[in-house]
Amino acid sequence: MAEPKEEEFLDDIAEAEAEEYAQSLDELEDEAVELDELRAERDEMKDRWMRALADAENVRKRGERARREAEQYGGSKLARDMLPVFDNMKRAIESITEEQKEASAALIEGIELTMRELLNTFSKHGIEVVSPDVGDKFDPKLHEAMFEAPVPGTKSGEIIQVSAEGFMLHDRLLRPAKVGVSSNPG
Repeated sequence: MAEPKEEEFLDDIAEAEAEEYAQSLDELEDEAVELDELRAERDEMKDRWMRALADAENVRKRGERARREAEQYGGSKLARDMLPVFDNMKRAIESITEEQKEASAALIEGIELTMRELLNTFSKHGIEVVSPDVGDKFDPKLHEAMFEAPVPGTKSGEIIQVSAEGFMLHDRLLRPAKVGVSSNPG
């Protein structure tokens, strides 16, 4: 049998080893906790980075869309201001008589050339004339009803008179065509 001193010594060694083992377990647990915290922090940073990347892409797309819209529609105020010029030139051309054409052929030709150039410029910048015909169906997206009248031989909602052409800038309405509409019930 072992002596009491030897037994105490072995107990002290076992106790020291147990303490050392417990400390190493505590250190391992601390390291595991620290590792879990670092993983959580990494995942949070990755998530924040992905969100920031998505936000940057959204900002880029919005900027590109805004640039395209500014390019297409930025001149809409100027285009609207040019429409009365078109109206006046059209009225001038329509009011020319045959006698005036013979007497002032060069002047009339200049006015007609100016009108064609105005229409070419409109076309080049995406401005299109909305010119409904009598008998077409009234479309509130493109036409503005100036009056309604019961005209025999027409159906309700048909255009009976065109007062002024309308204009589109690409896919947006600059000015509706001003029209008269039939109110015939049949």
